[in-house]
Amino acid sequence: MSQIQEKSPQHCAKKKLININKHHKRLIYTFTTFILSVLLLILLVWLILHPTKPEFALKEADIYQLGLSGSHLLNSSIQITLLSRNPNQKVGIYYDEIQVYASYKGQRITLDSSIPPFYQEQKDNNLLSMVLVANGLPVDPSFGFEMGRDQMVGKLVLDLKSNGQLRWKIGTWVSGRYMFIVNCVVVLPFGSSAPAGPLASKQGTQCSTTV
Repeated sequence: MSQIQEKSPQHCAKKKLININKHHKRLIYTFTTFILSVLLLILLVWLILHPTKPEFALKEADIYQLGLSGSHLLNSSIQITLLSRNPNQKVGIYYDEIQVYASYKGQRITLDSSIPPFYQEQKDNNLLSMVLVANGLPVDPSFGFEMGRDQMVGKLVLDLKSNGQLRWKIGTWVSGRYMFIVNCVVVLPFGSSAPAGPLASKQGTQCSTTV
């Protein structure tokens, strides 16, 4: 004669709860594995392609105006042409924002000039031309003295700086935004005549880029 075993409702509920917990753990494990696989794939693609930072060079700089109005108010007008190069073979670059200005011995001598956003294909070059200006910009009282000393030496050294944000494009994937800074140093002949312009530099200058 066989023995009949009856399970209480409490036992059945406990077993059902255990099965639900196992199911939830399985779902969490599957989801976590999927997320980790995607992140690993992105990291692998990034390491294989490893975008190289863009390159910039100053092609031309012309000073049309650079003089004081009063004792420490500066008026300036500088036209520059930058060459932007994407050295990557499989990575495109979105430039979302670029601000450019000129400085002299650590002092700004122009306001910011904006370059419209653009996309740069792989191994592509772009020429970027802009005019940097300032009207009545306050400068240090020693500005006139420093300019006179450089005029005696016969050369004028300016820093052309730009900063902005870029994104990398690999296939259909687009990265987040990265800050970048570009610094170009230009040396212009500066004789005895006043720098009302144009003072011109046609020699190309390689710029430093930090991403």
